[in-house]
Amino acid sequence: MDAFLASTLAVAIAEIGDKTQLLSLFLVARYAKRAPIILGILVATILNHALSAWLGAWVASWIPSHWLPWILAVSFVAIALWLLIPDKDDSAESRFLGMGAFWATTVMFFLAEIGDKTQVATVVLAARYTETLWVIIGTTVGMLLANIPVILAGRWLMERLPLATARISASVLFVALAVVTVWTTLVNS
Repeated sequence: MDAFLASTLAVAIAEIGDKTQLLSLFLVARYAKRAPIILGILVATILNHALSAWLGAWVASWIPSHWLPWILAVSFVAIALWLLIPDKDDSAESRFLGMGAFWATTVMFFLAEIGDKTQVATVVLAARYTETLWVIIGTTVGMLLANIPVILAGRWLMERLPLATARISASVLFVALAVVTVWTTLVNS
């Protein structure tokens, strides 16, 4: 359950103001169909985060166990610092927009997540927690928790979200994950 809760909370907070959240706003303005956009985000996130989590679990299996907590802690701190940098909206016209709301969302979301903070966080979370499936479910739920309100409430919500506060909160959460990782290592040694 720790893997699910940490993954859900980390991604939900980290996603606020992220480029994929801006992409959600763009897509709902473009298509005005909410259900296909939500389903597209769900499919793209499951695919992207499943691949990312499996990569994280695989990498963790190759790293010597005495090094893994320290590498994870440094990775969590790096993500925390990265979260302090605001994303830019790069959802300009795309050749995928002619595919319809569901397919355009699925493809554009999957591509936007490649190399994104939440994808990297998914890799690191899966390396940290042995329950890979719960990491995938948690990061997917976190993505939906952050994006569905934007899809439903749109611009009104985006104008009222304290993005700087959200970025700082997400950053603090990842520093806390680093501290917990190191603390558990020291206590269990």
